[in-house]
Amino acid sequence: MTRTTITMVTRSQGNNRALKTGAVTLPDYDLAFEEVAPLPRAFRRMVRDGAYDVSEMALTTFLCARAHGSDLVGLPIFLVRDFHHKSMARAATSDIAAPKDLEGRRVGVNRGYTVTTGVWARAILAMDYGVDLDRITWARSDDEHVAEFVRPANVEELGGSGTLEEQLASGTLPAAVGMPGTGEGLAPLIDDAFAAGLQAFRDRGLYPINHLIVLRREVHEAHPDLATQMFDAFVQSKRLYLDDLRAGRIAEPAATDKVHQAVMETHDDPLPYGIAPNLAVLETLMQAAVSQRIVPAPQALDTLFAADLLERVG
Repeated sequence: MTRTTITMVTRSQGNNRALKTGAVTLPDYDLAFEEVAPLPRAFRRMVRDGAYDVSEMALTTFLCARAHGSDLVGLPIFLVRDFHHKSMARAATSDIAAPKDLEGRRVGVNRGYTVTTGVWARAILAMDYGVDLDRITWARSDDEHVAEFVRPANVEELGGSGTLEEQLASGTLPAAVGMPGTGEGLAPLIDDAFAAGLQAFRDRGLYPINHLIVLRREVHEAHPDLATQMFDAFVQSKRLYLDDLRAGRIAEPAATDKVHQAVMETHDDPLPYGIAPNLAVLETLMQAAVSQRIVPAPQALDTLFAADLLERVG
């Protein structure tokens, strides 16, 4: 039987490494990986041009694209997760003493307003600290992957002199979301941010999803078994990674590995794939996307993901 080659972009990391090295393969497809750095460039190319058959993508970019008529199909393979209490910075010299102090101010946004990290950071400000996001002017440092997106009235361009980091360090901006408070002239907005994120996970299951896998609808329709084979291969690759993580075979754990290790103290699988084990988090992000005016209304999950994967868990 002739094998089909599928073009794909995904950044190498622990849970997909076996797939990228060829240690895990698909029964009927060969994956031709293209390396794109930085990875968000691939998101833009996929959304705007359908540049690949399959691609890793930021979750909010996918939601925004679908809200604007994109034919991308989601696979509930959630490759990247993190705690985003750390994804907020303030100028070390600012008078911001607590998150509520952001109200009435102009706050920077690292990259576009729809970038998933920033969306989660703003959601945390609203949920955990009672911040009224509509009382803040958000100054984005770049445009959006989805060209059709129209920014809300309280979102504007960064402008000014210097990069976002430079404007923060100089005190021109008091704070920003979508970036950590590390570097000269910067400080974390939330103290002990990793501990705060871990506590939110343990208290109410807030474990933010950042990236998933998507494919073009025409590819999905031409190869109806591809989605299932992709899902199973990613699950197999993840399990090999988790075996290494549990056994201490990762000599120099990266920051993402350390997040997974922290989650594994209370949960066996720090990277569950499938809709069912992630339903609450997906609904939380959807609510945040609506309240932040990134999408006009909630989207039914069964319309976003491949039908043959709606009940699949791995």
